[in-house]
Amino acid sequence: MRSVPGAGPGGSSGAEASTINRVRRVLAIKPFRRLWGVTYLCSVADWLNILALTGLATKLTDNYFAQNFAFVGVVLTGLAPGLLFAPIGGLLADRFDRRKVMVVADLLRCGFLLSIAIVGAPWWLLVGNFLVGSASSMWIPSKEAAVPNLLRRPDQVETANQLGMVMTYGLAVITAAGANAIITGVNTTFHFFPNDNASLSIAKLVVIITGLLYLASAILIATRIPELSLRNVHALPEQKVKAADEEKLGIGAMIADGFRFIRSTPLVRGLLVGAFGAFVAGGAVIGSAKPYSSSLLAGDSAFSLLVLAVFLGLATGMVFAPKLARRLPHDRLFGLSIVAAAISLGLVALSPHLTISLIAVVLVGICAGTAFLTGVTIIGSRVEDAIRGRINAIYQLMMKLVLFGTTVTVPLLVGAVQRHTITVWGSPLTIDGTRPVMLGGAAIALVAGLFAYRQMDDRRTEPILADLRNALRRTPRRVNGFLIAVEGTTAINTAIQAVNLADWMRGGTRPVVVAADPALDDKRLTALVSGASLTGARAQALAAAAVRADIVERHVQPALDAGSVVVMERFVDSPLAHLSAVAGLDSDELEGLADWATGRLRPDLTVLLDSAPNGAPRDKSTAMNDQWRVQHLLTEMAAADPDRYVVIDADGTDAEVAERIRTALRAVFVGRLAGLAPAADAPAVEHPATTGGPATDRPSTLPLDLEDTVQGEPRVEVK
Repeated sequence: MRSVPGAGPGGSSGAEASTINRVRRVLAIKPFRRLWGVTYLCSVADWLNILALTGLATKLTDNYFAQNFAFVGVVLTGLAPGLLFAPIGGLLADRFDRRKVMVVADLLRCGFLLSIAIVGAPWWLLVGNFLVGSASSMWIPSKEAAVPNLLRRPDQVETANQLGMVMTYGLAVITAAGANAIITGVNTTFHFFPNDNASLSIAKLVVIITGLLYLASAILIATRIPELSLRNVHALPEQKVKAADEEKLGIGAMIADGFRFIRSTPLVRGLLVGAFGAFVAGGAVIGSAKPYSSSLLAGDSAFSLLVLAVFLGLATGMVFAPKLARRLPHDRLFGLSIVAAAISLGLVALSPHLTISLIAVVLVGICAGTAFLTGVTIIGSRVEDAIRGRINAIYQLMMKLVLFGTTVTVPLLVGAVQRHTITVWGSPLTIDGTRPVMLGGAAIALVAGLFAYRQMDDRRTEPILADLRNALRRTPRRVNGFLIAVEGTTAINTAIQAVNLADWMRGGTRPVVVAADPALDDKRLTALVSGASLTGARAQALAAAAVRADIVERHVQPALDAGSVVVMERFVDSPLAHLSAVAGLDSDELEGLADWATGRLRPDLTVLLDSAPNGAPRDKSTAMNDQWRVQHLLTEMAAADPDRYVVIDADGTDAEVAERIRTALRAVFVGRLAGLAPAADAPAVEHPATTGGPATDRPSTLPLDLEDTVQGEPRVEVK
């Protein structure tokens, strides 16, 4: 039988579910699918609003100077409410019915846009746009806080965020730009508005259509997505904040409660500080991008290439972040991605050539995309529902405030540094204020990323470099706990040696868990088989796999996630060998069944007790030949994967065998695993059953007898 490569963190292998399958499972949830469609409508309206109001502003004034500031005025009046009223939106999301808040916000946006088209005055355009932005500040926190409650599992939040970003910054942008081009250009062909004010009429029409999109969103939310009113669907184990509507808190108390939660929760505190550093670096890049491209002396196309590179990196980071998150915890991935973005931005600032700059900018984009998606995923899956709206609002407010502030101040800082040219590798290089500004942004992001990592990381026992190497491997290894399996043909021998090994390893640096496979405690499996009247070998194998899955999920995996050393007798190899050799079932099918039952979890080290069954030579009895076939399969499995197996001569007393195991494992635990083994002079603790001569071997029975195929719930002992 072929061996299965090491599994990834949490027992998952490198062959995770594909992105398409994850997306299908999320989109199969009807309430989320409907909200996703509503998000599309509102995102199209948001982008179309910018284009429509910019076009209308240029048509409502004849002043050339005012026309030049039309776009800036629309952007600033739409952005300012987010800076002022985002916390209020978070409070509304936590205090009131989120579905009603979203409906009211959409109706207000629709009304204000229609009033802009009706009034037709430049001053009201800016005021109305400010009010539309204020309503959006109410809508966004409620929507973001409600998404996790629509999903079946918290681990689907990341995929849901991916879909939302694809819709908001991908499909919606294309649709809005295309719709605006079609509507504004259709009059050239069909002449619907033949008068002199045709362009003004078309601009008002686009504004009206935008308002109607918000109205459609309000109707859909009110009539088709009642699930948006749900609260606390995926309750966290420890709730620190009670639901605001239950406490009937005032606005001031809710604000104080939110800041108290941030101060008392390292995860959220680190998240917000890390996000601040990332946004500062992003603002430094945005504000200095154009003069930086000129300093590279690569022509006018350099700026376009740099913009393309950063957006390519952002998209790549958001696509691959979930795959990294399956190998590296979110709380580590967030801080590390910010640190990596800071280092990459430093390379951008020091780059002497466009090619190097493009590569570094792509890396900045990848890390920034990973950090942003990871941040919103942590808020959606790790922050309590009662306060999630406020944290989302603070996160969005910080992003807008920092980006706005740095975008305004960076050009002033860049202009304060005098330009001069130096020669690097025979090529001229312009040094101006962009490079010190980028280095300053990188330094701030680096400090914030390190702080975030220190605050959020809850796996301090594992070296971060080993964790990072594991995440980047094609076939990752588990780097939290350490699983040792004791396999053999006889259950008594494996039980005794598993206990002896665990007692000895308690002298090391890790906590040790004994997850035995007791030969005499198979009541649960026997009841399952007899209750369902299972008589076929395949049916009994399925029942045995179900019991093994429960053992792994309830006992083995939590201990590994906690960083413990788990010693388990007869984990998978021995049951597989018995089923294949004795019951005659297909080995590949059995291995697939075992992969499914254990989540592809495989031991980091397998101790194989190699001895003749019952110490007797091969004879003509069927039972003895079955035991020889099982032993032969086990030795074949060990030979196929020698790095994962330690084969021990099991002839002799149990004490002698235990000493051989300890000697072999000391040789294995050399180098980075040295802490797992006790010191060489540590006394060995012998199990009482090993004080006499050889134990009476109880050979494993046939799978149809159900005694040793896969036993019932294990004895779990934590020291």
